[in-house]
Amino acid sequence: MNAKKATLRGPERFVRDEEGGMLAYGLTALLGMLIFGGLAVDVGNAYAVRTHLAIAADSAAHAAIYTRELQSEDVAKQRALEVFEVALPPEQYGTILTVDDIEFGTWDEATRVFTPSPYSKQAVRVLAERSSQRNNSVGTFLLGLAGLDSWDVRRDSIFQTYMPTCLREGFVAEEIVDVQSNNAYTNGFCIHSNTHVEVNQSNYFAENTIVSMPDRSDLVLPESGFESNDGLAEALRDGAYRLRILDRLAEIMEGLDDPSSGYMPDYIVSSVPIELPSRNVSDADFTPGRIHTYTCSGPHKLKVANGSFLNEIVIDTNCPVELGQGTILDNAIIATSNTTVDSISAPAQVQIGRDDNCAPDGGAQLVTLGGISFPSQMRVYGGQMLAMDDIEFSAEANGIEGASFISGGTISGTSNMTMGFCGSGMEDNFEASYFRLTG
Repeated sequence: MNAKKATLRGPERFVRDEEGGMLAYGLTALLGMLIFGGLAVDVGNAYAVRTHLAIAADSAAHAAIYTRELQSEDVAKQRALEVFEVALPPEQYGTILTVDDIEFGTWDEATRVFTPSPYSKQAVRVLAERSSQRNNSVGTFLLGLAGLDSWDVRRDSIFQTYMPTCLREGFVAEEIVDVQSNNAYTNGFCIHSNTHVEVNQSNYFAENTIVSMPDRSDLVLPESGFESNDGLAEALRDGAYRLRILDRLAEIMEGLDDPSSGYMPDYIVSSVPIELPSRNVSDADFTPGRIHTYTCSGPHKLKVANGSFLNEIVIDTNCPVELGQGTILDNAIIATSNTTVDSISAPAQVQIGRDDNCAPDGGAQLVTLGGISFPSQMRVYGGQMLAMDDIEFSAEANGIEGASFISGGTISGTSNMTMGFCGSGMEDNFEASYFRLTG
């Protein structure tokens, strides 16, 4: 073999010479590893930047939709910019987010489509961008050798408002919700406590009803309670809510005579209040379309006569309010800053809202910094109770056409009640929005 090699002439010998072949292969492999390694490093860096943009955009979008609930669109956008620039300062990263990159609009859950709509409070989209157009694109490392000097990286975030089902219709309390026997809950009605729920015997929970608390194992039941409460086991959920609406009760009362507050109902035609003539009144003392006030200077009650029909009026007072037997509230609000445990009460047979089979309009709201106490035969049709203290009601209550009770204390109901989820006719309820990231 060596002899044969020795006889080869110069050019032919060079062509056939295999010495150093592994060096060329090694150089080729090294180049390939550098390319793939560079790609991995640069792609990894781009994804890291994208993650940083996502976190900052999420924070900005949440700040925008939260602020927009009570503030103007311009104020909400500025707040979003402030939050974003804390995370990614422009002096370090350039202009990533501008006012024009923040849009309010609507979000369609079914189609997953965001539609810009000025003045909307339903949803917001924030688009964060590092790009060559903004002179802050993400530089590459080894890929620059291949002519790719930078990446354009964009990330958007969409937040929407929503109202938890339990806070639209149901019993929701910061403390215990205690319901007794022989009650029926239908059509997806909700019972929630941020502490725990107590249930007695012989209750019926229809399909899609909810009974929730932070830990469902804290449910208080008598022996064989699941066997005697049809549907209860299937209704149980774990969860907790911050009862945001209770933080606004004083604000709601202050805004009832202010058209710009969002709390004055549409049926009120004048923001100038009418002073009631005495603390003993009937429906003849009320003018539809007006706000009525009365101030108590001692331990007295504002008493509404038996059988009164209160329609398209607001009562705003510091007195405990006692509704006479058979009183009907139809498009009416009773608000009191009184803090006693029975700041709104009645002897029997009070009707809160219009019996209209869940049709729009005709609802009624009771708002108090104290508690609410009703005895037997309370009827609720598109009615809302908001109380900082306890809400108590006795036998034979009926809320089959829409009832929302929210208490900063406990909710206690006895026996033979029927409560159901309406899904409509609650449009005038006072609400505080909740916010979530669309996914």
